[in-house]
Amino acid sequence: MTVRIGAEEEFHVLDVESGRLVPRADTLLGRLGGSGFSRELQQSAVERNSRVHDTLDGLHADLSGARRRLDAAASSCGLAVVAAGTVPLARVTSRDVTADPRYRRMADDYRRVADEQLICSAQVHVDIPDRDTAVRAMCLVSPWLPPLLALSASSPFWLGSDTGYASWRTMVWQRWPTAGPAGCYENAADYDAAVTELIGSGVISDTGMLYHDVRPSAHQRTLELRVCDACPRAETVVLVAGLFRALVRDACDRLERGADRGCDGHHEWLRAATWRAARSGLEGRLVDPGTRRATPAPMVLRGMLHRLRPALEASGDFATVRTLLEEALATGSAAHRLRRAAQDEDLLAGIDTLVAETRGDRLAAGASGRRHRRSDTPRGAGRTPARVHSATTPGTPG
Repeated sequence: MTVRIGAEEEFHVLDVESGRLVPRADTLLGRLGGSGFSRELQQSAVERNSRVHDTLDGLHADLSGARRRLDAAASSCGLAVVAAGTVPLARVTSRDVTADPRYRRMADDYRRVADEQLICSAQVHVDIPDRDTAVRAMCLVSPWLPPLLALSASSPFWLGSDTGYASWRTMVWQRWPTAGPAGCYENAADYDAAVTELIGSGVISDTGMLYHDVRPSAHQRTLELRVCDACPRAETVVLVAGLFRALVRDACDRLERGADRGCDGHHEWLRAATWRAARSGLEGRLVDPGTRRATPAPMVLRGMLHRLRPALEASGDFATVRTLLEEALATGSAAHRLRRAAQDEDLLAGIDTLVAETRGDRLAAGASGRRHRRSDTPRGAGRTPARVHSATTPGTPG
């Protein structure tokens, strides 16, 4: 049986000269003319919905093509785009919320939380047989979501400073009242009653504000992954999508066979495991979902690959996912690559790295993706010339 997948990606809009986040999404969207691109809460971000795909190759081609279109449109108007949880250089203001009634209401209700929503994520949709199955599957896939966050971690910097985290986006995101583990429900009716009660409380205004790590879609027959940072490399999104499809497929098989008793109801450790993944990325320890013990990230992820092998093979994904996973473990998280570029040169070098990876450039090992400074230029000097390179010709996907 084919289990289809799709992805939603959010992109930061940067000024090409300074590398700073700018509220010019409408300018970029005007150049794109639709094609699945849309506004977000902040005017400094755009979102793009992929088509629905049967294969990871199809998803990769779709994501890569969209990024090339984004880069071409951005470069034509002095902008650059970055897929990452955060970008290093930004400012917080209450004036840059998108002019949409729903977004304006959110800004009024949540104030500083909405003002600081300068973050981007990658979301994956996977086909599910029915809504009851989607709700019951949430419990079975939830323990394995923190490792997916670690794979995507790309946001170590916030407002010009290193936070010490691989995914500071997670810390910003979890301030929303519905962010975090989804909880456990017997069926769709039970879940929908809880959602109705939550909306009735006035804390959120609609189902679109359910920001749990995973949720059944309100409009499609899919289960939606929401825990991940936006990913500079399209290949990382494909890797996460392949693993999440396998998690969903495995959960559905277990439910159909009655082979799994479901969740034990203890979700405290899930929030802790998410914090650990946000702090460590791929460079430290994660909480192993099987033992609930601190374990090196490569061991957790390779164990996950082994556990999901039957589901991956059923979708024809095993070889691709194994290759992409080993590549991710070898190159490290995007957060690690960004820090390395910033330490070798400066934050603008890191931003160049993010722009190049988002565009699809293949970077040489250890390269920051930025032009070399003249040897007689002091570190940190001359920050006003254009440093963020944008090109309409795509690189070879890495």
